Amino acid sequence: MIYPSFFDSKNSTNLFGSKKNLIFLQQLYKKQKLPKVLMFTGKKGSGKSTLINHFLFSIFDNKNYDLKNFRLQNNSNFLNQFRNNIFPNIIYLKGSDYKSIKIDDIRELKTKISQSAILNRDRFIVLDDVEVFNLNSLNALLKLIEEPNERNFFFLINNKTKPIIETMRSRSIEINILLNETDRLEIIKELLSTFNITPYIDPIESLLTPGDYIKFNHIFTEYNIQIDNNLVDNISLLLDLYKKNKDIIFINVIYFVIDFYFKNLRYDKASQNDKNYEIKNFIFNNLNKFLLYNINQKSLINSLNNKLCNE
Repeated sequence: MIYPSFFDSKNSTNLFGSKKNLIFLQQLYKKQKLPKVLMFTGKKGSGKSTLINHFLFSIFDNKNYDLKNFRLQNNSNFLNQFRNNIFPNIIYLKGSDYKSIKIDDIRELKTKISQSAILNRDRFIVLDDVEVFNLNSLNALLKLIEEPNERNFFFLINNKTKPIIETMRSRSIEINILLNETDRLEIIKELLSTFNITPYIDPIESLLTPGDYIKFNHIFTEYNIQIDNNLVDNISLLLDLYKKNKDIIFINVIYFVIDFYFKNLRYDKASQNDKNYEIKNFIFNNLNKFLLYNINQKSLINSLNNKLCNE
């Protein structure tokens, strides 16, 4: 499935938020005090990848990087190589989409970084969604980062989708990327304006991170999904899209739709709130079983309908 350019943080030639963090990283690097292993922790869509990308832009293509306005020229030769994953001094591995990085990938990475880089400059290894790497891969990665080469730097992106092993955290210097509500809404406003996007979801009510907001907003617009439609109908539609496109974003949108539905239920009685909490857990548990065990979709939908109708 082909998505708009704004889905990929590598296309964000403008930095939205995290400007103080970028200046901080640049200062550490100039003073040769940048830690060999940095873990960027925060919710998915909070700008961690874009921050790292702009740091790399400013290092490897400083002539085309506008430090005052935090912007890279879109016709940069470096940017073209970076987008196509062929810039020799940047290695990028991603463990999302339910496809954990295999131990062979880490071994291959070890072989690569044991060799001298084509460019006689520092090399950066970016490991995205590191929290979903399988245990064997994480253990192999731990051995790799314990004694990093003098010119190799590891950037680990932890999206907090699941707990990360403590030994990995202990080997890293952690930078937490947090957005207050004012910053979150301001970044969403900038993204909507920059990419000429019509808001289909209410930015305030959604509580989504900026990155997730523009992606989910696109899905709702593209497939004419109404947030106020019947919950099970929306789940069924999104599951159909997931099966057709094999893209985890549709599952993430389902979780958002469920959360939004129950968040907006208002009851005065505590007992009713407890009941809704139980129903929500039932839906999440059955959805997880569907994903893990490939349960028949019709059976899942019937089960959800029966639960909601009988409560």
